[in-house]
Amino acid sequence: MFSIRANILKKACSVLGRGHRGDRKVKDKVIEGTLKKIEIDEAVTDLNVAGGVEDMYGEDLASQDQPITPWTMTVASGHALMRDPHHNKGIAFTEKERDAHYLRGLLPPATFSQDLQVKRFMHIIRKYDVPLHKYIAMIDLQERDERLFYKILIDHVEELLPIVYTPVVGEACQKYSEIFMRPQGLYISLKEKGRILEVLKNWPEKSVQVIVVTDGERILGLGDLGCQGMGIPVGKLALYTALGGIRPSACLPITIDVGTNNKKLLEDEFYIGLRHKRATGQEYAELLEEFMTAVKQNYGEKILIQFEDFANHNAFELLTKYRSSHLAFNDDIQGTASVVLSGLLASLKLIGGTLADHTFLFLGAGEAGTGIAELIALEISKQTNDPVEQCRRRVWLVDSKGLIVESRKDTLQHFKQPWAHEHEPVKGLLEAVKAIKPTVLIGTSGVGKTFTKEVIEAMASINEKPLILALSNPTSQSECTAEEAYTWSEGRAIFASGSPFDPVEYNGKVFTPGQSNNAYIFPGFGLGLIMSGTIRVHDDLLLAASEALASQVTEENYKKGLIYPPFTNIRQISAHVAAKVAAKAYELGLASRLPRPRDLYKFAESCMYSPVYRSYL
Repeated sequence: MFSIRANILKKACSVLGRGHRGDRKVKDKVIEGTLKKIEIDEAVTDLNVAGGVEDMYGEDLASQDQPITPWTMTVASGHALMRDPHHNKGIAFTEKERDAHYLRGLLPPATFSQDLQVKRFMHIIRKYDVPLHKYIAMIDLQERDERLFYKILIDHVEELLPIVYTPVVGEACQKYSEIFMRPQGLYISLKEKGRILEVLKNWPEKSVQVIVVTDGERILGLGDLGCQGMGIPVGKLALYTALGGIRPSACLPITIDVGTNNKKLLEDEFYIGLRHKRATGQEYAELLEEFMTAVKQNYGEKILIQFEDFANHNAFELLTKYRSSHLAFNDDIQGTASVVLSGLLASLKLIGGTLADHTFLFLGAGEAGTGIAELIALEISKQTNDPVEQCRRRVWLVDSKGLIVESRKDTLQHFKQPWAHEHEPVKGLLEAVKAIKPTVLIGTSGVGKTFTKEVIEAMASINEKPLILALSNPTSQSECTAEEAYTWSEGRAIFASGSPFDPVEYNGKVFTPGQSNNAYIFPGFGLGLIMSGTIRVHDDLLLAASEALASQVTEENYKKGLIYPPFTNIRQISAHVAAKVAAKAYELGLASRLPRPRDLYKFAESCMYSPVYRSYL
């Protein structure tokens, strides 16, 4: 018994000597606490229960209900180094590194370069037939070898983007409790009410610059997935790093769990979230208020908070409430709007005219639809100097009850009311197309197969080159497929979607559909805010991001019918977006990082995280 206590004291003094030199009081308190926490049950000792080889902490000699101290080593060497995803290089550790960090014998004798490891992993993952298995493999790699994960994602972005984000992330969220292995990010539930600041301090990284937060109520087009919505913040922040160059340690995914109204999840024995109906009203508002206050208190004024996949009734209210007091951004409302506006600006070279010359019809009047509509009106107002109220008349919205018109205004939610124009009531989408005669049809309904053959044919009869944007995610919820858009328009449609579609051959010609993916905007947008020290998100910053992205579409892209550039150059695109956003922030007096860099594009590139392995010698 004495020898065990002596070893415990020796270990405590050893660790404290490294971590608290000169602080005698701290040492005494920790040693005293250690002795209190590790009282060895003498009865167990009498039973000759083996303590293992040098059972330094008495863990194996303790009874089942005896508390022990979970000591950890802080020196990154040996197994500890290999299990740290921030520093692990796997088989890429050099001979000298293996000797210097006690890795000799812990790895196979071969030494691979990082590029060879990339090649090896892609060889493995391409053998998987099930997309969800590829997703699990990628997440597992992220948890083992962070730099290799981002190197692979950057080098193979077009192939892997649909895996780590939409559409596969949707299935991952639906099955998140089943595939859950290791927690990623912070889970803040109603249990933590009154202690959220304390919870934030539990996160090991202290220099956080961007938070992506969801409450899981409206995950893509899949509905209420509760705590399982964590896949969205995790995926978004992976793209912040891979595409926008934000350091992984500066990214914090958060899920706020207030319950779920999904009966299937509540009855699932493996569900990882709170098992009760969603909190609403004052209880919900107080939790979010505490969260927003704690975030700024813990991380400062310039922490970027990105709201993700909140239901309409909360999304608009939260953005309106906090955009003037926080650096807050809603990707579903503002990010989607910015990337769609960019596609519209780029498409003008194919369909002709100015933005003000076109008529826009939306199917879906939620946060995405109204957010896009408002940004279109703001851009038209900017180009024409007409009041934004007048510019809104170029935009029409259809919801589940038909065309939004003036006679319905008293029964509409507040965010739909600006789009209630003078017109006779119209019931369905096809009737609205015939009545309004739009040049652009945009789907944000979250309901698949709603752009029917009759709707596309009607658009094609009105326009020589109808612009069809089927934006709902994941692929199963898309308003129509690329093949349907091209076939039903007799090859005349310009098409883009929220989820990716393969090229389509029609009448001997190959059409390459574009993807109106928020990943074109939010990583570069966030980088621009962070690198300039911007303190608030202004609508003009979103317009600047849209214009920057549209400028990256080349003549070669236009010849293929594309209105977005390929993802192969996404880091350069993000740097251009960041530079334009930062420039506008400086112009508006919202940037706090002074003096302003001379070349914002080069500065953006210099700020980007590199996933290349570092030498540990």
